[in-house]
Amino acid sequence: MSNHSEISKPLIRRFITKSGRITKSSKGFTMVELMISMAIGLILFAGVMSIFVGMRVTTEETSSYGELQENGRFAISVLTDDLLNQNFWGDYPGTFGTANLTLVPAPPGNDCVGAQGNNATFPLAVGHFRTLWGQTLTAAQPNPLGCFPAGSQASVGSDVIQIKRVIANPVGPAPLLVATAGNYFLTTNTVTGGIFPFGGAAPVVNNARTWQYQHHVYYVRDETVGNNVVPVLMQGRIANLRMGFAPVIDGIEVIRFMYGIGPEATGVVDRFVSAGTMNAGLWDHAGGTRILAVKIYVLARGILPDNKYQNTNTYQLGNVAFPVNDNFRRLLFSSTVTLYNASADTW
Repeated sequence: MSNHSEISKPLIRRFITKSGRITKSSKGFTMVELMISMAIGLILFAGVMSIFVGMRVTTEETSSYGELQENGRFAISVLTDDLLNQNFWGDYPGTFGTANLTLVPAPPGNDCVGAQGNNATFPLAVGHFRTLWGQTLTAAQPNPLGCFPAGSQASVGSDVIQIKRVIANPVGPAPLLVATAGNYFLTTNTVTGGIFPFGGAAPVVNNARTWQYQHHVYYVRDETVGNNVVPVLMQGRIANLRMGFAPVIDGIEVIRFMYGIGPEATGVVDRFVSAGTMNAGLWDHAGGTRILAVKIYVLARGILPDNKYQNTNTYQLGNVAFPVNDNFRRLLFSSTVTLYNASADTW
């Protein structure tokens, strides 16, 4: 019996494999061990998922604000460039109007005409020719220039601005004008000049150069895309001898301008006023005052709402507060542009 017991004990702890090798028997996990392991695994998995979700939300927010930054800065850049060149007439300095021109063509098709007098694309023989003019859009007057595309809903509370000038670089001789077909041109020296359309006879001006004439209009309109309304910055410009409009960039909700007024003699701004406060005398530089600078405000808005985000901010655009209460992210941009051509006598 004793020998049998001695032989049996090793057999309980060991078994012989098919290959003839003897291995130790292995024990399984108990139910408690399994439950603990599962609990630890779930905790680790929840931690990993929390980090993943947090990183995804952060990435979406960063991407959204990055898009807002890009859109807003681009809009500021476009408006700034146009305002810096406002009232630039090539080699001709000083006040621009019919008194200085030997030739003024008929207005382009779908001409954009602002309020109060001499405010079309080309100068008229009436009063002061306005190379800069703006207005705040209202529900009562959503198309103040009479040229906005049909069916477009202008954004009420935003501004419209029109800027007239020539493009900074002169164009070459007549054969090279083919590259800019459908436009108008200004041929000028330091004393006189004339405007003519592509294909038309250029005025005879001694010691002159030729520049492409441009009239730009900016405003914001709302576009319906699916179930969402997307604000779009629109630009009007001369093409095919008529004023046409095209979107510049999506996600621009409001543009507003404050006009810096000051004595022409000193060239120093003494106050900034909104388009609604400007009057005919200020637009026409009456009383020895001029528009010497412009403050630009651009409110960029996300294209799509984020239901996990609630925006209850109030954005200050010059003298106007713009409160919101929705799920769109926004960024406000501003810049001040000095109008160097406003008081230039020569360049």
